[in-house]
Amino acid sequence: MTYSFNRTVPSEWVDYNGHMNDAEYNHAFSLATDAFIDYIGLSEEARKKWNYTIFTLETHTCYLQEMKEGEEFEVTPQLLDYDSKRIHLFLKMKNKQGETTATLEELLMGIDQKQGRGAPFPQEVADTVTDFYKTQANLEIPKQAGRTIGIRRK
Repeated sequence: MTYSFNRTVPSEWVDYNGHMNDAEYNHAFSLATDAFIDYIGLSEEARKKWNYTIFTLETHTCYLQEMKEGEEFEVTPQLLDYDSKRIHLFLKMKNKQGETTATLEELLMGIDQKQGRGAPFPQEVADTVTDFYKTQANLEIPKQAGRTIGIRRK
């Protein structure tokens, strides 16, 4: 089971430094997350059917290389962990040359919209998440995963 999200950097995403603005990296990752949510079975139609959605609880972005206007990129997901209602997802953005340009680590939670609180994934979604995780069980944890922000003192 493989999945990726592909786009090109539009001119409106480029800032005064001549590269993709930091907010736009996060915008791209948000679009990729939405596409991943659709991929696991929570399309707009499914969310309405089950009165169920996904909220983002936490994110951490690493900016590794500049992306310029017109550059193609691909975002691939790696499911680091999951339980009955949460997904620990890692997204890697690569340029056309295959170089990692940015990463985003995030924690997502499934929400029962009638109750307005966290709830287990619908069974079809849970099964897809489990299957997706199994396909990635042997992947290394990316070095950017689990990072904290701080100034290292010597």
